Order: sequence, then C-alpha cells, then structure tokens
Amino acid sequence: MVKKILYRGAEAEICLSKFMGKTVVQKLRIKKTYRIREIDALLIASRTKEEAKLIAESRTHGVSVPILYDVDLVHGIITMEYLAGKRVKDILNSLEETERKRICQKIGESIARLHNHDIVHGDITTSNMILLDNRIYFIDFGLGCKNGEMEAKGVDLHVLMEAFESTHSKYSHCFTYVFEGYKKQFHGDASSVMKKIDDIVRRGRYR
Repeated sequence: MVKKILYRGAEAEICLSKFMGKTVVQKLRIKKTYRIREIDALLIASRTKEEAKLIAESRTHGVSVPILYDVDLVHGIITMEYLAGKRVKDILNSLEETERKRICQKIGESIARLHNHDIVHGDITTSNMILLDNRIYFIDFGLGCKNGEMEAKGVDLHVLMEAFESTHSKYSHCFTYVFEGYKKQFHGDASSVMKKIDDIVRRGRYR
C-alpha cells in the first residue's frame, strides 16, 4: 500500500498505511536539516519515546487512545490504530444541544483522568479528539508531558477553552459542560484549576 499523507505539519507527517495486514496510522517525525544530525536523531528518538509512553499510560488510566502497534525510535515512527470515526471539531456544531452537552462532559471526564495522573496533553483541541463507537479518543500527544503543577493543568484546559471560543464560537458555553465532567472525575481541587484558568485568561488580556 502506498502511504497516503493525511496531514503534514512542521514536526511530523501523519500517514495512512498498512502494518501486518491492518490499516494503520503512522506518525513520522520530520528530520530538521538545520540541526546537527546526531542531535536531531537524539531529539526525534526521545520525543517519539515520550509520546508513545504518554499514549500507553493514558490507556491504563481509562482514557480512550489509539492502540500502539510499533514504535521505531531510530526513524521516529509511531504506528498505531486507525480510528475510523469523526473528529469532534467536524461534528460538534451540528449536534443537538443535549448530545453536545453529553459529549463535552465526557471530554471533561477524560481530561480529568489524564490530570489525575499528571499527564498533560499539551494540545487539547477538538481537532485532536475522535468520536467512535460512542467513545471520545484523544490523539496527538506530541506536545504532551508529565507535569503535576496546577499551572500546567490550567494551561491544558485553557487551550481547549480557546478552541471552543474560536472553532465553536456559537457554542463557547460548552466549555462549562467540559468543566462539569472534569469536576466529576478530578481527584484534586477543581476550583483551584478553574482559578488558574481565570488567572491565565487575565494574564493574556493584560499582556
């Protein structure tokens, strides 16, 4: 099968391919010619390993993510399950309000499960969520990390709040539903996270 490029970004290519008879998605990190080759190879390997670890750990904490089939640190390739669902970004605006609320609450619950174990996704937008078989799958942990600080969790949620305000501006109130789900599952003080989000908003406003 000839690889079909689904997305090409500055850091990686996302391709549709075949692996052991299965249709899969492969994420290939792009080499940077401006970096010393040995340093570039080390960075690609470490970032590929870190992303794969975050995906695998997220699954153990009850968050829906693609199944990992292979991790090639030398070439910077993660081979994973192809999710034949719909991006939340593409469907959220057209849903009935009750369904939109349910989906958003499920999103919040999953984010809380990540944050309970200090997993910060780093790019939580509705582009990086896929609805399949009534489950919300989180994809693209390329900017993710392990971080227990309230600031990091607040920033994570603030990214999603901004995504609602831009991509889903007519339904920006839906972030309230997300936070309702988050509060249900978060093991810490959810009000402190919300205060942190408010603080981040104020900082941006007066920067």
